[in-house]
Amino acid sequence: MTTTLHHRGSAAIASGRVTFGRVLHAEWIKFRSLRSTLYLLLATVATMVGLGTLSAWGLTAAMDDGQPVTDAMIHALPSGGLAFGQLLIGALAVLFISTEYASGMIQATMTTVPTRTAVLAAKALIIAAVSYAVGTGSALLTHAAVQPLLRPDDLDFVLTTTGVAGSIARTGLYLALVALMALALGALLRNSAGGIVTLSALLLVLPTALSVISGDLVAEIAEYLPSNAGNQLVAIEIADDALTQLQGGLVMGVWALVPLIAATVLLKRRDV
Repeated sequence: MTTTLHHRGSAAIASGRVTFGRVLHAEWIKFRSLRSTLYLLLATVATMVGLGTLSAWGLTAAMDDGQPVTDAMIHALPSGGLAFGQLLIGALAVLFISTEYASGMIQATMTTVPTRTAVLAAKALIIAAVSYAVGTGSALLTHAAVQPLLRPDDLDFVLTTTGVAGSIARTGLYLALVALMALALGALLRNSAGGIVTLSALLLVLPTALSVISGDLVAEIAEYLPSNAGNQLVAIEIADDALTQLQGGLVMGVWALVPLIAATVLLKRRDV
């Protein structure tokens, strides 16, 4: 199966001069032909919409019990499934490159495309674009799904509500940055399990572990972890002394860019 996919991709660039467009087309063929691609994309959408809808139900139940529910909590529902959606899209990004190392097909890829950085750049462009579309689309679907649950309590809101459309767009941006970070981890570790476990530790385990440790320094460090910075990126309202949306986006950009630079350098220097 993997060999066949590689031959399909190679055929797109073997018939003529190697250009970035041909490399991009070949990588796109590989991406959409992998079994894991469709499954993980569907799982990401289902998880984000499902968790967002479940959160809406929880908020309405809390309101019925007399607990305070703010507009910010309601308007943040479209991105309510990010905590688990990011893990799924990240796993897809890791697999996009690690499966070629596992099968040994990476050698044929790099032989066909001697400019190794072009392969990584093409993969990065594809996974970022797809992740952005999935993140934004899932947030829009979540918005539509939660309105019937919110309407009986007059909590429903339109896309033009202040901050909502921007938060939905930044949800896609956050998933794209997570995907780039995950792709870089896959390239650095060359192992599917290792890349996915490392990504899960950065996005989920480490923030959870630090949250139970008291101290101002620990809290300040935790603020710059990728998932916490991502929460600020998609936030509608910002608390005092917290990262702004722009600052959260810049922190996430660093988390994506630094591993990508490292992966690019090692890809050029070490054997495949």
